[in-house]
Amino acid sequence: MLAFHTTPAQIVALSDERRLDVEVEKYLTASGYEVDERERRSWRKSLPVFSRHLCALGYGDLDALVECQLPQSSRRIDVIIAGGAPLTMRPVYLLVELKQWSKAARHDDDGSVLSVSHLDQPQLHPALQVQAYCAYLVDFVERLREWPDAVHGMAYLHNAKPGMIPELRRARTYQSMVWTQGKTAQFQSYFERRFAQERHPRAAHRLLTSPIRQSGQLLSVAADEVANRAHFTLLDDQRAAYELVLRGVRWAEESRRKRVVIISGGPGSGKSAIGLSLLAELARETRQLAHATGSRAFTRTLQQYARRQPTDPLQRTRPLFCYFMDFMTAAPNKLDVLICDEAHRIRARSKKGSQHGTKPQVEELIEAAKVPVFLLDDDQVVRSDEVGSVDMIVEAARRLDLEFDRIELGGQFRCGGSPRYESWVLHLLGLADADPYRWKGDERFRLALVDSPEKMETILRGCHDRGETARISAGFCWPWTHRPQNGRLVSDVRIGDWARPWNAYDDYPPKGIPTSAYWATDPRGLGQVGCIYTAQGFEYAWSGVIIGKDLVVRGGRLVTDPKRSHDPAIVNSEGRVIAKNADRLIRNTYKVLLTRGLRGTLVFAEDPETQDYLSTLIPAPHAPGRTIAPGVQQIDPVKADGPTGSHNGAAVGELTER
Repeated sequence: MLAFHTTPAQIVALSDERRLDVEVEKYLTASGYEVDERERRSWRKSLPVFSRHLCALGYGDLDALVECQLPQSSRRIDVIIAGGAPLTMRPVYLLVELKQWSKAARHDDDGSVLSVSHLDQPQLHPALQVQAYCAYLVDFVERLREWPDAVHGMAYLHNAKPGMIPELRRARTYQSMVWTQGKTAQFQSYFERRFAQERHPRAAHRLLTSPIRQSGQLLSVAADEVANRAHFTLLDDQRAAYELVLRGVRWAEESRRKRVVIISGGPGSGKSAIGLSLLAELARETRQLAHATGSRAFTRTLQQYARRQPTDPLQRTRPLFCYFMDFMTAAPNKLDVLICDEAHRIRARSKKGSQHGTKPQVEELIEAAKVPVFLLDDDQVVRSDEVGSVDMIVEAARRLDLEFDRIELGGQFRCGGSPRYESWVLHLLGLADADPYRWKGDERFRLALVDSPEKMETILRGCHDRGETARISAGFCWPWTHRPQNGRLVSDVRIGDWARPWNAYDDYPPKGIPTSAYWATDPRGLGQVGCIYTAQGFEYAWSGVIIGKDLVVRGGRLVTDPKRSHDPAIVNSEGRVIAKNADRLIRNTYKVLLTRGLRGTLVFAEDPETQDYLSTLIPAPHAPGRTIAPGVQQIDPVKADGPTGSHNGAAVGELTER
């Protein structure tokens, strides 16, 4: 663990000399961070107030760890006070979150989230923030697990008068204390009971030099949560891939040579099912592990997916689910296994805030674990800065002189288990070696072309009302107003008289709207149009796809028009195309969107010529026939030559909804 190591008395002295922000910034810059004026202002205004308070009570010589970085995270704790308990001198610690707020109001019913007047978006209650920091340290710092009661937490709001900060409507503990003006007597009483005034010779050193490992209790919780929810049956090559990883773990335990495992497959081939099954098994064995992706929506949903109680503020399994960029500074082979799901989203270099990676991101991921596992689909790269591919990972393994196992999944559990439909999509989008062809139908999957977005929404709303999951997604061909107006999302996606908003942009949408991370899994997501970044990695029973004017038919062929895109990964704010591989990115985007449905897909093209072209490939619904969904009928499917096989009915997919 890293921290600017000082004392409250030294903080006061540096503040009086107007050097406090300079010295803290010097430390952070040397650690690879960039500092902005907001942070400098916070140090100047909050650190001295808290330190003078401690000095006045006689605790000026205790160790103060300023901007202490949480292990295996870029998050930092404002201050940790390290000292000894009275009489016993057993090491004790107080984690302090400093806030300059003068008042706040409840943003939700129980006050877990607060509205703060001078801040643009709602904030987590500081009591919950510091409580989560305490739980995180106990889970990862070995020496704290010996005595978790040694860790307390306090939010210190020095500008807030009594009654100006809502009380948290939950049981309060010593890890979620809140200090405001008017609590001076309680503050003094707490320190007299908790800390001896003399400095403990080793408390700070003991914390900073402790081994960092995930606790067995944390892994036990993860194993229980994931195993109880991830009811996946792995078949054939899925099970073979799973066993390859377990073999790698055994070999690493026997000190054999490190191996990289690469598992590739198309949409719905079970890549994420393998990842979650491995996570549950390895957590049960209390291995040191993590599950990483390059997708905020996918990672956030996995974090929620692994919790039995979504309202639990501590979110104890959350640290196991992280991002590729979190391994910039990871120690080599610190983890037993690192599961890299959606590995086609690997970037060339990591960037996290002000920190930049010094080597290719794929090398950081390979070096972080004894057994790095990559799950990917080469045809799902949708951003110009995404470089993940089987060939790239193989090349990196060879560059590091490592052996690798590679397995390609051939099964199909999305799109009704219909390989025929996936093949049709690849031919339609020019991602196969042959031209598009007329859809012949498949008993396992329904496809229909609708004549308007209104019709699409009506059909999908009927599915939703019957309890089936349904979503509308679209190519990124309309502007996106990020901030709500008058308490509502702005209806940016407009086609004729029909208009709907994109999914929410940030974590604090208007009431009744899911955050962007949960658009695909929250039933309220049907009211918005999903983009590629919220749809990728997810699936739902019925999918509606609007093809925008970035993919149109001209001269009888589908061509891309990147200038009609509003995706910042493809065009800049001036409308200039910045992606070198824009054509492939757009085609991959629609490949992803068209393969989200489990039971069926409805398609509509905004461009009239494209809509006419699609009508020659997708038979028009007519009676008599079988219904695709309420209000639309699909002609009887034509049987393909040869056996089609059968689907066992198991929902083995990438985070299938239950």
